[in-house]
Amino acid sequence: MTRDPSALNVARRKIELAVAADEQVDVLVIGGGITGVGVALDAASRGLRVTLIEAEDLAFGTSRFSSKLVHGGLRYLATGDIATARESAHERHLLMTAIAPHLIRPLGQLLPFSCGVTFRQRTAGAIGMGMGDLLRMRAHTPRGVLPAPALVSAGTATRLVPALDPRGLRGGMLSYDGQLVDDARLVATVARTAASFAARILTRVRAVALRGDGAAVEETTTGERFEIRARAVVNATGVWAGTLDQAISVRPSRGTHIVLDTADLGTPSTALTIPHEGSISRYVFALPQAYGRVIVGLTDEDSPGAVPRIAQPTEPEIDFLLRSLNRVIAAPIGRDQVRGAFAGLRPLVDSGTDSTADVSRRHLVSASETGFVTVLGGKLTTYRRMAEDAVDLAVQTRGIQAAQSRTASLRLVDRVVPASEELLDDATGLTTAEVEFAVRVEGAMTVDDVLDRRTRIGLVDADRARCHAAVEAVVARTVADLG
Repeated sequence: MTRDPSALNVARRKIELAVAADEQVDVLVIGGGITGVGVALDAASRGLRVTLIEAEDLAFGTSRFSSKLVHGGLRYLATGDIATARESAHERHLLMTAIAPHLIRPLGQLLPFSCGVTFRQRTAGAIGMGMGDLLRMRAHTPRGVLPAPALVSAGTATRLVPALDPRGLRGGMLSYDGQLVDDARLVATVARTAASFAARILTRVRAVALRGDGAAVEETTTGERFEIRARAVVNATGVWAGTLDQAISVRPSRGTHIVLDTADLGTPSTALTIPHEGSISRYVFALPQAYGRVIVGLTDEDSPGAVPRIAQPTEPEIDFLLRSLNRVIAAPIGRDQVRGAFAGLRPLVDSGTDSTADVSRRHLVSASETGFVTVLGGKLTTYRRMAEDAVDLAVQTRGIQAAQSRTASLRLVDRVVPASEELLDDATGLTTAEVEFAVRVEGAMTVDDVLDRRTRIGLVDADRARCHAAVEAVVARTVADLG
C-alpha cells in the first residue's frame, strides 16, 4: 500500500473495512457524492473520527452529472434569490482562490446578441452579468481570477465561438465563471483529502437502516452485514435521502446534457449561454470539455416515482437542447451528431411549487426523530457550506465536542499522475499511468470506475467501447498488485 496518506485503494479499504465494526467513530457519513465527502472532510479536519460509506462508487450519483461549473449564481439573481446568489459567489471564491485552484479555471461565457436572442433577453443577461460581477467584488474574488464582463463585437464573438451564425449577429456579452476540470474528480479529491485526515472511505458498503448512534450496513460485493457504531450519523445520500429519513420529502429534478464533438462547433474557446425561448432566467449552455468534446445542457424536468440507479436522458430533452443550440449557430447540429447523453437528478427539497425550476436551491439540514442528521438540496458549488452546516448540527444534536470548521481555507490535495509515454488510446490520450493512478490513489476498483468516474471517457459510448478491454486489463493487474 502506498505511503501517501491520502491514497484510496483496495488495500487500504480491506484494512479499514476489517475494523469498521470494532470501534465507535465520532461521525458516520452515508453517501459518497460531493456532499458526503465534504461532510467527511469537514468532520475529519476538526479532529473527529470519521467513517464514510457509499453503496456504489465515489460520485456514482448526481455529482458526476453536473455542468461541471463552479458558478456565482447568475440564475438565482434573475429569480430574485439574492441569498443563494451571494452564497454561491462566496463559495466560488473560496474554491477558486484557496480550496481548489488546481481543479478550477476561469471560463468565458458568451451571451450572443443573435437573431434568436430577443432585446429583452440581451438586456436582462447583460444586467445580470453586471450584477454577478458585483457579487464577485463582494466576495473579494480578484479580477486576475475572474475577469470583468464586457461587451464584445461580432468579430470577437465569432472568433470565440466560430459556429455562431454571423447573420444578424450584433456581438454579445462576455462574462466569466469557474469551470471544474471534472466534477467526479472533485469528489475523489475531497475524499482523498478527508482520508489524509484519517477518515475511512468505504465504497461498496450500503446503509440498510440508520439510527442516531449508527447504522446496519451491507458490504455489497459479499453480502456480509454488520453494524457500524457512531456518536453521530449524517445522511448525505442526495435523491435517496428520503428512503432513509421518512420525514424528508425529496423532489428529484432531471438535468440532461448531450455530448458533441468540439469540431462541430468550430472548436470554441468560450462557452455559449443561450436563453430559453421566452425566458430571462433560464439558459442552455454549450461548454468546452476535455477529449475534444462540448457538453450542452441542461434541462430541469420533474422526475417523479422511484429513483433509478442511473437516470436516463429522454429524447424530448435531447431535442430541446439541440433546438436551443441551433437557434444561434450557422450550421444546425443533427441528432446523428450527438455522441453521448447523460442525466442526473437534483435532490431538491419539495416545496410544493408547480415546477422544479421554481424550487429553491437552498439546502436543508435537519435532525430526524431518531437523532441522525440529513443534509439535502443545494448544489455542487456550495457543497462545503452544506457540509459545515451538517457537521455543526450533528455535533450540537449529539453533544460532541469539536473544533470549528476549517474547510474554508483548507486546500485539497494535489493530483500528480506519474509521466507516462504508454498510450492506451490515441484519440483521448489516455495513458497506462492515469489508469494505474485511479486504482492506486483515487479508489477505483473496476473498469467502470475508471471509465465513468475517474476519466469520464465513458460519456461517449464509442470511446468507452474502444478503451474498455485495455483499461480492464490495467485495472486487473493493478488491483492484483495491491493485494
